[in-house]
Amino acid sequence: MNAIISASELVDELAGAHPPVLLDVRWQLSTAKAAGAPPFDGRAEYEAGHLPGAVYVDLDRELASAPGANGRHPLPDMAEFGAAMRRAGVSQGRPVVVYDGGQGWAAARAWWLLSWTGHPNVRVLDGGLTAWEAPLSTEVPTPAEGDFTPAPGAAGLLDADRAAALARSGVLFDARAGERYRGEVEPIDRVGGHIPGAVSAPTTANVAADGRFLPAEELRARFTSLGATEDGAVGVYCGSGVSGAHEVLALAVAGIPAALYVGSWSEWSSDPDRPVAVGPEPQ
Repeated sequence: MNAIISASELVDELAGAHPPVLLDVRWQLSTAKAAGAPPFDGRAEYEAGHLPGAVYVDLDRELASAPGANGRHPLPDMAEFGAAMRRAGVSQGRPVVVYDGGQGWAAARAWWLLSWTGHPNVRVLDGGLTAWEAPLSTEVPTPAEGDFTPAPGAAGLLDADRAAALARSGVLFDARAGERYRGEVEPIDRVGGHIPGAVSAPTTANVAADGRFLPAEELRARFTSLGATEDGAVGVYCGSGVSGAHEVLALAVAGIPAALYVGSWSEWSSDPDRPVAVGPEPQ
């Protein structure tokens, strides 16, 4: 099953006999608070207009637990995550389509969590809301309670130790911007740089100018040129497990399974005993 769906395909499925559950996960990494500006308000954006029937999901509150020693977006409590998904109408036997404002990062976080916890049919709207050309709705639905119960998988998740080991034994991609990987700038975390052995692969290079993913063959060529193989172990991290999920999604489109280090750089860099590499080479 493809991990993404086009807007035209979604229109057809919504008109069919078994329409998918729609989740709106609009979110932005915002540094506005430091500048005195109001932070991005995903719920307000949702209420101003969303895909008809879509339910809003709050990334910070429902797809992550509180920031702390495990990073800025640690895994959510599974009981709370399951309850949030059931409130949104998610059931094991019904397809789910997730979208955000167009960047794809937040939608990918929801896709990864649902997939990792056992939902068999989750896709991301390619290009997000900006790709949707049909009318929007301001009606907030009250879906019937779903039956989805998260069952986290044994594979697909990395902690700090496993990420460090994978950087030496397989391929560990750093999905952040290249300047953060190199340690030239670090606007958020304690120190700049990357996990020793990790390969720079900014997830922004996985999409075209319109926010849609590059064709699968182009993505596959990119990742194989960086050392990934279909049979080898591949992992991804980013700043806090959001843009990294987008890279895991891009790898899935390319047909390459990958695990996510959810704590990512926000967890790794918080411990001064963990090694840090700087510069353009993995080291």
